[in-house]
Amino acid sequence: MEGPAGRPTVLVTRPEEEGAVWVSALNERGWRAKALPLIDLQAPSSEEMREALAEARQHWQDFDALMFVSGSAVRHFFDDAMVAGDAPCKATRFWAPGPATARELEKVLARLGLPTERIDAPPADAAQFDSEHLWPVVQDQMASGRRLLVVRGGSSAAVPAEGELAGQGRDWLLRQCRDRGAEVHACMAYVRRPPHWDPALRQRVRQCLGPNHVWLFSSSEAVTNLQQVWPGFDATGTAALATHPRIAAAAQLAGFGPVMLTRPALPDVLATLECGGHTP
Repeated sequence: MEGPAGRPTVLVTRPEEEGAVWVSALNERGWRAKALPLIDLQAPSSEEMREALAEARQHWQDFDALMFVSGSAVRHFFDDAMVAGDAPCKATRFWAPGPATARELEKVLARLGLPTERIDAPPADAAQFDSEHLWPVVQDQMASGRRLLVVRGGSSAAVPAEGELAGQGRDWLLRQCRDRGAEVHACMAYVRRPPHWDPALRQRVRQCLGPNHVWLFSSSEAVTNLQQVWPGFDATGTAALATHPRIAAAAQLAGFGPVMLTRPALPDVLATLECGGHTP
């Protein structure tokens, strides 16, 4: 089904909570949008992960900086006010790879009575919102004796070995921190899982293919989940928007086309939809 004035319907593949926000925002701006979560977020499943998360929540104030890989990481880490102690005396910094994560941190810092100036993120005009563009902003904070806590999500596909930083797309930045002598720790605030697929959902996906739809991908794992639960999935003739070159490459390999590259901020997504974007 086409959206208003012949516009394609936008399929938002983000996790349910984030996806609902995007669907609402797109609808308010004249686009027909539907949520199609291809990643489910759940609490850590293993006792080891839960203990590590509890330990991090108890002692987060002891770190010089906390890096949150997503807005979901912020919400799950500070969920239900499960953070001990008063606001830290030391000037703990809060790192965000993009504006959505920074906005979630602003809410938390307001609750803690901390200034938002402690949030570090790529500049608003950065070519991409990712670790590579965050690093120039925060690199001077890392040196011998400094301690960094990375709050991230884990994949249900594999359980990391002890001491391994499970997750996606942040290993490069963590190596930079370690190379400068910093001590890097990590915890999983949530676990990513594929959605529950049944015949009704598969039929819904089938109805969302073709030239009258465009899929919005903010994670390559969403593309992977789609391929794993539906072997032989064919997206030929279905356009996609990807918020990072790595995600665009995954969508292209899955058969989507054309694949348009956009920054992951709402104004950029809207501008790309309006002009038809550009293929990576």
